[in-house]
Amino acid sequence: MVNICLKLENLIKVKYDTKASQKKRLAFVFFVSLQKNKTTSKKLIRFDWAMKKLLCYKANFDILEGFLSELLRFDVTIESILGSEGNKQDEYDKYNRVDILVKSQNNELLLVEVQNDSEIDYFQRMLFGVSKLVTEYIKEGEPYGTIKKIYSINIVYFGLGQGKDYVYEYKGEFIGLHKNDVLLPTIPQKQEFKIEKVADIFPKYFILKVNNFNDIAKDTFDEWVYFLKNSEVKDNFKAKGLDKAKEKMRYENLTDEDKKMYDRFQENRRIENSVSYTAKQEEKIEIAKTAIIEGFENSIISKLTGLTVEQVEQLRNPKE
Repeated sequence: MVNICLKLENLIKVKYDTKASQKKRLAFVFFVSLQKNKTTSKKLIRFDWAMKKLLCYKANFDILEGFLSELLRFDVTIESILGSEGNKQDEYDKYNRVDILVKSQNNELLLVEVQNDSEIDYFQRMLFGVSKLVTEYIKEGEPYGTIKKIYSINIVYFGLGQGKDYVYEYKGEFIGLHKNDVLLPTIPQKQEFKIEKVADIFPKYFILKVNNFNDIAKDTFDEWVYFLKNSEVKDNFKAKGLDKAKEKMRYENLTDEDKKMYDRFQENRRIENSVSYTAKQEEKIEIAKTAIIEGFENSIISKLTGLTVEQVEQLRNPKE
């Protein structure tokens, strides 16, 4: 398709070489550029669906390894996939939440979770998930020093907490209340557990608020966030693992059965988004009606609910 477009572009340069035909030529060139973009900007399957169906297989570890390496800023090699609650297929889940537990060759545990819909107690669930891993992966009678380093990586597609950034990292440190100093491990502790800070022992949390990303990739991890948000890998992206994602996560590479499952997944997401939007609108309307009864002005109600002043006025004076 690109070669055909280039040939047509060359032909049009000859045909519309006069000043009077400049507008036609520009319009055609614009059309050609759109066709080029269509051929080089194909959408890939969503990352959460891939976690459930593709990334748990050893042949596809390189995709997940690339993502984890870019986020953690050191190379991660996956030894095995230990489990995934997201593999439980039921009507409630419908891919709203997908997680995968990874064990690295350095004996670290990395819990990657994707959450689509809002949950008010999500922070507490992050804590529960990590606490569960701490207790599950230490055998009875083993010393506490054998507890594994845990990373909790949470990719959320809703407004979790209040914050404008799109990547948050929790750094647990003990700060002196009087001296304001950071509590450090002793030299024997550093040598025994191979750490530099006390925080190196404790779980580390990451939250990726994907919808806050402005689609401008300033570094290689931003390229991953762009992919998580748009299911697309641009030709100039260089981040680890994205070349493999671009190759292995194409919709056309799926089996016929997987295509049907993915199409059903996308349809479920559309339905859930529609239901969620409708519920939010109905809630706004109920709040607006209550505010009208309480005597609030339309402009105030508009600010409180997000409804337009015209919509509030229609609720105030409904037409017969």
